[in-house]
Amino acid sequence: MYKWILPSLSEILAENQSSVAECSPAKAERQWRVSLAATEHLLLNTLANLSPATTQGLVLAAPAPLFSQPKLTQSLQTVTFTAKPFNPLALMPFQMPGAMPELGYANASVNEEIAPHESVLPLLAADPLGTEQFCLVFTDKFRLVLVLANHKNGKKTFSFSFEPEVVQQAWRSLGSRVMLANPEFFARLDALVEQYSPVAPDYRIMIEFSQLLLQELTEPEETRDSLLGTGDKEDKENNPCPMPNPQCPNPDVELLQAFAHEVRTPLTTIRTMTRLLLKRQDLDAGVINRLKIIDHECTEQIDRMELLFKAAELETTASAKPSKTQLTPMSLDQVLQQSIPRWEQAAHRRNLTLNVILPQQLPTVVSNPTMLDQVLTGLMENFTRSLPAGSHIQVQVIPAGDQLKLQLSPQFGCKDSNKAATPATPPIRKALGQLLMFQPETGTISLNIAATKHLFQAIGGKLIVRQRPHYGEVLTIFLPLEVSKQKPGVKS
Repeated sequence: MYKWILPSLSEILAENQSSVAECSPAKAERQWRVSLAATEHLLLNTLANLSPATTQGLVLAAPAPLFSQPKLTQSLQTVTFTAKPFNPLALMPFQMPGAMPELGYANASVNEEIAPHESVLPLLAADPLGTEQFCLVFTDKFRLVLVLANHKNGKKTFSFSFEPEVVQQAWRSLGSRVMLANPEFFARLDALVEQYSPVAPDYRIMIEFSQLLLQELTEPEETRDSLLGTGDKEDKENNPCPMPNPQCPNPDVELLQAFAHEVRTPLTTIRTMTRLLLKRQDLDAGVINRLKIIDHECTEQIDRMELLFKAAELETTASAKPSKTQLTPMSLDQVLQQSIPRWEQAAHRRNLTLNVILPQQLPTVVSNPTMLDQVLTGLMENFTRSLPAGSHIQVQVIPAGDQLKLQLSPQFGCKDSNKAATPATPPIRKALGQLLMFQPETGTISLNIAATKHLFQAIGGKLIVRQRPHYGEVLTIFLPLEVSKQKPGVKS
């Protein structure tokens, strides 16, 4: 029997499945996370020609948007449900659904840079659905529902289903809530759902999803082999905080995952609502500028939390050897064009100067485009935080055999060559568990060297950290170059 006027999604799945076992919150949350990661990969693999020009699916999620890949966010319509006291419909009851042009609203023209495919809908405070995290995915290839539910006894359950009838029941329960709050929006949203016919997914999709789940849930034996491998002398000397033994559970990792999730979720909600406000046409220029600052700060911290979460996830799976499917030839020039302005802003905020030296032509490297941008930005952010005001940073990118070398080096003090340079004092860092470091002087919490190196390994690269007199800490990143396909004797 349902406990409220409408069934929650976990109740629907529990009714249609033979058993849904309650387990510890940490275990259920891990099942939720790895299933979301597998779903994201499945969408990237099954949706063809992803582009902002074509909408290829619909995602209904709570309590915040769940997918961060730009290709997905630009090609999927997203409706977020929240039980937060702040009701975005009270601010823009007519403009809010305009974020979904397919739903037919007159004022659907939206700046593509400001969440063009996002809408937010409220849930009543008493609705038990407000305590659940869920994701409904509708595409031409498959339909899927995933639910993480809290229970009064402190336990949690995670369940999912590809069965068309179960997903349809979940949509009917969710759609009934939309119809009560906003009947006109429900009619258009229901029509969009119906565009994706409720057919049973191809068995190959089910197999692929299972393989992706297995890939996310690496066995401890594989974990042990991957981490207990080689570590050169230089790595050991520069790793004051080694990675823990994967055979033993690491509470630091679970704590960091929970912390990153708890910070990222409200920030994502704030950013979504900020972008909805930015769509209004009646805002003062000063208000718009402040909202853009909020959006920028939220994005910066969300990216930072995602990096911490990814580092904890890598430690959990201990998959030091990255999957080949994640590494592709990519233009470093494009990444740097996006990254360098952010590096300059980070340096300017701390009264630092930055000089970037690039070769005339940047070669193609093999890495993960999304992660490379995040890891480089996070590394630069931590690097600038460790330097005193007035310092100068030099970033140099040069070819080095079959690799590309990117080096960050600080320069302190007077540039007068007649005066002796003062040796640089390394920043004071204290270990916080196995993954984090704390700088008392600045209050900065960041990943330690071992965790940062692990991130670079995951994207096919290598990080070397050295302490040099008069220069301080010098960071050197090596990225593999794409194997040249040109004929012998032809000069590039």
